[in-house]
Amino acid sequence: MIDLLIVDDEPLIRSGLVGALSQFPYLRVVGEADNGDTGIDAVRHHAPDVVLMDVRMPGRDGLSATEELAADPSFTGAVLVLTTFDSDDYVYRAMHVGARGFLLKRWPIAKIAEAISIAAAGDSVVFPDSLARVVAEHGAPPRRSTGEIERVLTPREQVVLTQIAAGKSNSEVAEALHVTVETVKSQVSSVLLKLGARDRTQAVIRAFETGFIDPR
Repeated sequence: MIDLLIVDDEPLIRSGLVGALSQFPYLRVVGEADNGDTGIDAVRHHAPDVVLMDVRMPGRDGLSATEELAADPSFTGAVLVLTTFDSDDYVYRAMHVGARGFLLKRWPIAKIAEAISIAAAGDSVVFPDSLARVVAEHGAPPRRSTGEIERVLTPREQVVLTQIAAGKSNSEVAEALHVTVETVKSQVSSVLLKLGARDRTQAVIRAFETGFIDPR
């Protein structure tokens, strides 16, 4: 069972998500909140596995709340930011401060549920097309590679990073590279360590920002 907390200032959005997500037997909404402050209080009270965090709210916004939760060692769950648009500066900044991924409110509920499951399993929700558009619009990446990625990663790790940026799971990367899933997990961990990235999402953003992969 995956425990969810929904943070959104719109009551209709919250009730809609509660009703729609409750149809999945492995999801359980344990709490709701209407801004960043009440969201943080609710997280500390309910200890959810995944927080669905709206980014634009009156009072404390989701960005600030996400940053505080990501820096709190007692919080072991994941934050997925909710947004209406996939070209939102708040989304780009949320990825930097520790969100494990982002969801578009217009997505089918089955896709949102799938993203929640991915985040709860400890992985990042990287939808390459949307993330690339956000970085291209707000990150101002260089036209050519700075060489940073090439200097710190081995050729095989560079290939793994490219596969991650394409949105492939560990098993899909393993199949593409004809290696075991355990080998891929080890290589992904090495990529994250060398890039100083908290998760796959931050590693992909680094790849875009340095020009290693052109998000356009």
